[in-house]
Amino acid sequence: MKKTPLFYGAVLALLAGACSQETSEQSTAQQPAAEPAAETAKAAPVSTEVVPDTAPPIDFEGFDESVRPQDNFFEFVNGKWLADTDIPGDQARWGSFLILRERSREAVRDIIEDLAATENLEPGSAAQKIRDFYRSYTDIERRNALGIDPLKSELERIESIGSKAELASYFGRASRISVEKPFALFINQDAKNPEAYIAQFWQTGLGLPDRDYYFDEGERPEKLRTEYVAYVTRLFELAGMDDAAGLADTVMDIETQLAEHHWTRVANRDREKRYNKVARAELAELAPAVAWDQYLAATGVHEEDAFIVNQPSYFEGMSQVIEGVSLDGWKTYMKARLLSDAAPFLSDDFYQANFEFYSKTLQGREQPPELWKRGVDTVNGTVGELVGQIYVQRHFPPAAKERMVDLVENLKKAMAQSIDNLEWMTEETKTEAHDKLQNFTTKIGYPDEWRDYSALVISDDDLLGNLERVSQFEHEYQIGKLGGPIDRNEWFMNPQTVNAYYNPSMNEIVFPAAILQPPFFNMNADDAVNYGAIGAVIGHEIGHGFDDQGRKSDGTGTLRDWWTEEDAAEYQKRADALVAQYNQYEPVEGANINGELTLGENIGDLGGLTIAWRAYQLSKDGDEPAEIDGYTPDQRFFLSFAQIWRNKSREDYLRQQVKTDPHSPPRYRVLGSLPNFDPFYEVFDVKEGDGMWMPPDQRVSIW
Repeated sequence: MKKTPLFYGAVLALLAGACSQETSEQSTAQQPAAEPAAETAKAAPVSTEVVPDTAPPIDFEGFDESVRPQDNFFEFVNGKWLADTDIPGDQARWGSFLILRERSREAVRDIIEDLAATENLEPGSAAQKIRDFYRSYTDIERRNALGIDPLKSELERIESIGSKAELASYFGRASRISVEKPFALFINQDAKNPEAYIAQFWQTGLGLPDRDYYFDEGERPEKLRTEYVAYVTRLFELAGMDDAAGLADTVMDIETQLAEHHWTRVANRDREKRYNKVARAELAELAPAVAWDQYLAATGVHEEDAFIVNQPSYFEGMSQVIEGVSLDGWKTYMKARLLSDAAPFLSDDFYQANFEFYSKTLQGREQPPELWKRGVDTVNGTVGELVGQIYVQRHFPPAAKERMVDLVENLKKAMAQSIDNLEWMTEETKTEAHDKLQNFTTKIGYPDEWRDYSALVISDDDLLGNLERVSQFEHEYQIGKLGGPIDRNEWFMNPQTVNAYYNPSMNEIVFPAAILQPPFFNMNADDAVNYGAIGAVIGHEIGHGFDDQGRKSDGTGTLRDWWTEEDAAEYQKRADALVAQYNQYEPVEGANINGELTLGENIGDLGGLTIAWRAYQLSKDGDEPAEIDGYTPDQRFFLSFAQIWRNKSREDYLRQQVKTDPHSPPRYRVLGSLPNFDPFYEVFDVKEGDGMWMPPDQRVSIW
C-alpha cells in the first residue's frame, strides 16, 4: 500500500544500469519498482504561450568573491548562497534541484486547487480522479477518526495464514498491493533480448535503508538500530497489539537474517552478474522454501517459463530464512511491513511515527511537510501522468521543446567527435560506439501518447482503498506486458518531475518538462549558460550510455560485450583512477564517498561536462561572443555548471547519501569533475599550487 505507481526513474540505476540526475531523498525502498506505461490516447495539445522568464541566468549574488575560483570553484560560485541560506525545516537538503521541485509541486497544487473549485466534474474523468485522490489524502479529520480501521481486514488476512504455502500466496498478494516482502517481482525488458519483456526478481525486505545498517559498528549505527526497533514497536502499539516490543524484536531479527544475504549496492551495479536467466523449475531448486506455484498464481504470472533472478545467492539464503523462521514470526514480519508501508496514509499518529524515524532520525528533517505538499506528492506518485497532461499545457511551450531538440542534436555531434578523437580506442570499438550513439532515442517534455486510466476508480473518502486500487491497476498493467511488443512510447517519469534518465535497454535519453527551467534551461539566457547547465545534463545522460555499466549494451539495447579486450582494459584503467579519486572525498567526518558505488554517475558528470563543452564550442561556429557581466562566454559556461549543483545538506542526510546513493554529493560533482578537465585550467588560469589543481598525469579523461 505504498505510494504507486512508485518511481521507476529513481531505480533505473538498479534495474538496468541507467541513472537519473538525482534520486529522491524521501525514498527508502529497497526494491525496484516499475511505473507502467499507458494504453494509447492521443496527447493533448500544449499551450502556445511562451511563459516569460525573469530569472537571471547566473545568480552573482550567491557568489563568494573572497574565495578564488582557482582554489574552490564550488565555494566561489555558491559560497554566499550557502552562508545565507537555511535548509527549510521540512527538507533534508536544499538547492537548485529542490527549489525547482518545490516550484513544480506548487504548480501541481494550482492545478489541483483549480479542479477542486470546479463543479460537476465528470465521474471517471481525469479531473475527477486527480481532485478526489487529493481530497482523500488531505481529509485528515476522516483519517484520524478511522485510525487503524482501514487496515484491520488486511491484518486479519495476514493472521489467518495457515501454512508456509499460504505465506507464499500472501507474498503474491503483497506484490499486487505494493506491500514490502522479502523479494520483489517486476516486469522489464530482457537485457539480452530487449525486444521481449520478462518477469524478474529482486532482493528486498529491509526496513532500514541498506544491508550495512544492520551490521555497522559504532555508536551511531547502534543508535539507529535501537531507534528502528522503537519505531516498529510504536507501530504495533498504535495497532493495538500485545507485546509490541517483543514483536518488534522478532521483525528486527528476521530483517537482520535477510540482510546477511543481501548483495551490496556496489555488487548490484554489475549488470552482467545480475543477469541470471532461470527456467521456472529452477526457482524451486534455487529457493525450495518458497511455494512458487502458489506465489506465481497469486501474482498472475503463472504461465511464464523463464525468469531473471538478479541476486541468486540472496534467494538461496532467503529460502533458508523462510524455512528457519516460524510461521508466526513471518506473520509478525508481514504485519510490520504492512503497517510501515501504510503509516504515511493513516492517522496523524501513524504518520508522525513514520516521519520521526525515516525523515527526522535518518535524514535530520526538523518538521513534516505541510499537508498539501504531502497530498500533492501522493497524487504525483499515483496518478501523476494525469496531472502531467495539464502541467504541460500550462508550463511547457513548444518553443522550449524545439530548442531542446537542437541542443540534444548538437550534443550528439559533440559526442561523435569525442569518439573520433579518442587516441586510446581502436577503430573496431569506435565503430560500435558510433552505432550506439546513432541509435539513441531522445524524449523531451512529455509522452507522445498518454496512458488510459479509465478503468481506475478513485473515491474522495477512501484513501487506503484508492492506494490499493492504484496498486492493483499498475500490477495488472505490468503483467499485461508479458508476451507483448515493447512499448517504446513508455515514460518512467512524469512531465512534472525535475530529473532526467538514460535507459540502456531502450537506448534512450529522457528529459521531463519540469527540468527544462532555470537554472537548468533558460530560453532567454546566452548559449554559454544553457550549455553549461542543461547541456551538461544532456551530456550526462548521453554519457550514461557509455559509463562503466551503460557501455555493456549496444545500439539495440542488448547486453553484449562489443569492446576489444585492449580497449576494455584501457577503459577500466581510467575508471579505476576515477574510483580512487572519489574515494578520497570526505563530505562529512568519517564518511567518505564510495567511488565504486558512484562510478557511473561520476563518469556521467565528467563525460557530460566534456561533451557539453565541445558542443558549446561547436555552437560558436568560429565566432567569439562578447563578455557579459564581466565574464567571458567560456567562463560563464563553467559558472553555470557550478550553479546547477548549488546545494547544502543536513549531516544525517549526507551520511545516508554516501552509504546508499549512486550520486556523489553535489559539491563533489563540481570539485570532482573540474580538476580532471583541461579546458577549465585554461579558462580560469589554474596553476600548480591552486586548490583546484591536479597534476596532468593524474587527470582522468574517458570520453
